[in-house]
Amino acid sequence: MKQLDLKEYIRTSDEISALLQAANVGNIAREKMTLKEMLHFELLKFAIYLADADGDMDERELEVIRTTLGIDSSIEELTAMRKREIEVGKFGEKIPSVLKYPVLADAAHKISPDPYRGQKAMVFYDTFKLFGETILAVHKEEADEMEVARFTEYVYRMENFIKSYGIWYAGDNKIYRPIEPAIEETAESQEEKAAKLEELLSEFNGLTGLTGVKHQVNSLVNLMRVQKMREQQGLKVSDVTKHMVFSGNPGTGKTTVARMLAEIYKYLGVLTRGQLVEVDRGGLVKGFIGQTATRVQEVVDEALGGILFIDEAYTLTVGKGDGDFGQEAVDTLLKSMEDHRDELIVIVAGYTDLMEQFLNSNPGLKSRFSNFIFFEDYTADELMDILHKNLEKQEYVLSKKAEKKARQMIEERVANKPDNFANARDVRNFMEHAISNHATRVVEIENADSDKSILSTLEVEDLQPFDENM
Repeated sequence: MKQLDLKEYIRTSDEISALLQAANVGNIAREKMTLKEMLHFELLKFAIYLADADGDMDERELEVIRTTLGIDSSIEELTAMRKREIEVGKFGEKIPSVLKYPVLADAAHKISPDPYRGQKAMVFYDTFKLFGETILAVHKEEADEMEVARFTEYVYRMENFIKSYGIWYAGDNKIYRPIEPAIEETAESQEEKAAKLEELLSEFNGLTGLTGVKHQVNSLVNLMRVQKMREQQGLKVSDVTKHMVFSGNPGTGKTTVARMLAEIYKYLGVLTRGQLVEVDRGGLVKGFIGQTATRVQEVVDEALGGILFIDEAYTLTVGKGDGDFGQEAVDTLLKSMEDHRDELIVIVAGYTDLMEQFLNSNPGLKSRFSNFIFFEDYTADELMDILHKNLEKQEYVLSKKAEKKARQMIEERVANKPDNFANARDVRNFMEHAISNHATRVVEIENADSDKSILSTLEVEDLQPFDENM
């Protein structure tokens, strides 16, 4: 799913605020302000906290705050507000007070059915994080160390707070928009389902690279198709294990393929709902005896009828000592896989060597997985293709010189892979920073608002080295 921009994040957070307000989560109705009003006030204080780190807010920072939050305050008024509302030391030691409401709603399942699938706190977190990054980007040419330190500490505190409740979602498969409950889906004819299946397979096979992955997935799909045909003719069908191991480096498309596979299996009739529920260790393991088993069962219940995707699954067992509850998560998961063998597919993912250790950590674990799919690193040509496709979605293009420079930088990155090499994720970060740099440059150009070419063309000066994009 396409990631949102800052204004869309705020709009989505406002929608969640209204949802929580209507449900009176955490007795929010007794507060003097609505949750939406509290959210905007907290965002404003956060922005001032960052912008005033050096004791001097400037007009560019003020304009970001004004544009984002739709206020007309002057620098003097915001400075006065800081003195009145923000005790710098204490502010940096706390989480936003509004965050506790979506955390409570997600952790205690206060909203049912939940169109955000337990990720309301993540939307709030991403809103604060992106707003902070936007403030920092104002001085990108020489980022203020105090602003960066304040931002890092504040975001880290929010992250730990969400993780402590076991509702942190990692990766790219976050719910940015409300999703209608599956029971409200319009019934589809067999012809419509068949057409949708072919469309999904065509989209999957059109992905950049992944030659070996495509071959294995298409083989599995063909096997499922034939099993369905045999079943319809009253013939015996094989008890095919559908659980999978995805191994490979970061950014090689594991989550994307899992998400597409969930939909493909739905239209094959293998899964009833076709949703993908993505978690990592933080979303499964809790801190006390019994809590982990309960949390795993909650996640499994959410994933029934679809795919449970466990990213960096090896962190559940590798290198853990006595008193760690990762093994409890694995044991509970194994039982759930057996209890719901016709309702659930589990995909575990991570680095190749570490996944081997993970599978060997439990005698019954490896036997549950018979489909091992390896995701190779992308080539430079494939990464350039991914860059072009992502830019096209955002309605940007590279100038001829920028095209040449981008290719050179990507080829060097692939030829000299650093330890933190992240394939398509590197390219996405590279693109996002280029777009941000482009905005900083273009906003100073007179009459740029009337020239589509200027507004959509990335130049060499907008590109920055990969290591600076991390």
